[in-house]
Amino acid sequence: MELSPPHHRCICLETVRSSSSSHRLLLVSISPRKTRLLRSVPSFRPIRQRNLCSASNSETLVGSRKEDGGKHSQVVSKKDEEEDLKSWMHKNGLPPCKVVLKEKPSYDEKLRPIHYVAASEDLEVGDVAFSVPDSLVVTLKRVLGNETLAELLTTNKLSELACLALYLMYEKKQGKKSFWYPYIRELDRQRGRGQLAVESPLLWSEAELAYLTGSPTKADVHARAEGIKREYNELDTVWFMAGSLFQQYPYDIPTDAFPFEIFKQAFVAVQSCVVHLQKVSLAQRFALVPLGPPLLAYGSNCRAMLTAIDGVVQLVVDRPYKAGESIAVWCGPQPNSKLLINYGFVDEDNSYDRLVVEAALNTEDPQYQDKRMVAQGNGKLSVQTFQVYAGKEKETVFDMLPYLRLGYVSDPSEMQSVISSQGPICPVSPCMERAVLDQLADYFRTRLAGYPTTLSEDESLLEDANLNPKKRVATQLIRLEKKMLHACLKVVVDLIDRLPDDTVSPCPAPYAPSLK
Repeated sequence: MELSPPHHRCICLETVRSSSSSHRLLLVSISPRKTRLLRSVPSFRPIRQRNLCSASNSETLVGSRKEDGGKHSQVVSKKDEEEDLKSWMHKNGLPPCKVVLKEKPSYDEKLRPIHYVAASEDLEVGDVAFSVPDSLVVTLKRVLGNETLAELLTTNKLSELACLALYLMYEKKQGKKSFWYPYIRELDRQRGRGQLAVESPLLWSEAELAYLTGSPTKADVHARAEGIKREYNELDTVWFMAGSLFQQYPYDIPTDAFPFEIFKQAFVAVQSCVVHLQKVSLAQRFALVPLGPPLLAYGSNCRAMLTAIDGVVQLVVDRPYKAGESIAVWCGPQPNSKLLINYGFVDEDNSYDRLVVEAALNTEDPQYQDKRMVAQGNGKLSVQTFQVYAGKEKETVFDMLPYLRLGYVSDPSEMQSVISSQGPICPVSPCMERAVLDQLADYFRTRLAGYPTTLSEDESLLEDANLNPKKRVATQLIRLEKKMLHACLKVVVDLIDRLPDDTVSPCPAPYAPSLK
């Protein structure tokens, strides 16, 4: 894709904590404060000002917003209302297309309704729904004005998402002067929510994250938040290395201009709508495409993708649509944990959903090195990750058994035969096989016990039509995780029942492999 010179603009949202400790997202404008930066000394840091954000009514992007007792009012100019995102795009080069923007209520009456892309006419498989010209697409090539620099920055300490988020934050400082103002306003309205979604758990309170207790996703959220913090601390590197940004936005350096919470909100917004384009340069692979997500729905079983071709990013539908129906795109082979963190939703029919089981040979075992070499010779590592896919739990358990047996055997002559065995074959003694199966069964039972609710309790909870949306999506996730764990446990218990003598006591295992 060829993109026009870097002269356009984009977003930033801020998270503030209410007195009830829940999070509300407010549009915030940030007063430009020009500072005396010593351009010849990149390490120079001006004294940090603490009063970083001012909510000046003259600079807010969509007017003021008031919330009182669950009610809110919007003050939006008539001109703003008349020129929606799609009208703005047509005015700036979007050719006639076969989609419209429609509106649906938000899950929270305090929040504005969200928009979504729907078919404007009946569509057949293979129809081009829309083609967005490159001039309306934001990539790192545009942001940094230098493809080599873009690749250098994103292969060092910063992700493409961090760089795009920084660009969007500075663009929002421009207010209505920004070319991208209509797109900014739309992203602010969506608040990182797609049609199926609540906000990403990255923006949940600790009390709300408790809904994920027992799930590895809770730790993943904290790890992702720490990663965002590390990227925030590296933002000044971009500022000093990217001359185009430095000259175009003569404000404070990033970490002085934007508190971390603002950056995190912008990062999450970018995360929810960025598109990964194929067959383009590294500096163009991550793109922000108006009419793309989160206005498009995500679907795990959808195969339609936004594609870069001949100076446009287009969407070719993979299924027929009736006029007015919401249009979906593929979200990639992501498990539900990633869908929740990235986009705020869970797909009940996600064939890519999976859990991870990590097994490791015992390093204290006198035969550890021999076992490690045998494992490597059979395509396994001393610390091996097993993916438990929904509906394929039996296959995963059968794949794990030879590796676990290797950790138990002590006779070198048995190591190769054990690791190369497949399925429920028992080339070891009955007591050793019982020890392996018992360890695996205990592992799955322990993981299930880590959840505060049972599977049946989750199913009852989901029948409540008034269930808090965040609790609903969290419960959907842990319910699907438990179903996979229960299926794994059933496979193991069935194997125990098939032992020649299920009364045999497990063999002692001083160097049993670990599972986590």
